[in-house]
Amino acid sequence: MNYPIPQTAEDIIALKAYPVSEELIARAIAGVVKLTKSQGQTLDDLTAQTLAEDPILDRVQRRWLSDLIKQAWQSL
Repeated sequence: MNYPIPQTAEDIIALKAYPVSEELIARAIAGVVKLTKSQGQTLDDLTAQTLAEDPILDRVQRRWLSDLIKQAWQSL
């Protein structure tokens, strides 16, 4: 299934309606990166938010996600 890259926070939230897949996760990450850039934030800002304590992801998962976000940032 081809999903467009989300352009707004609402578009990202709307992805919850679809079944989770690798493509959906990649599109969500790309949307977050694009949205963050459009708001004038930096990769360091987004990395700090990703690595912040979170009840959903543990430290290893947050580090892994942070690495994916860095790759997406460089690609976009």
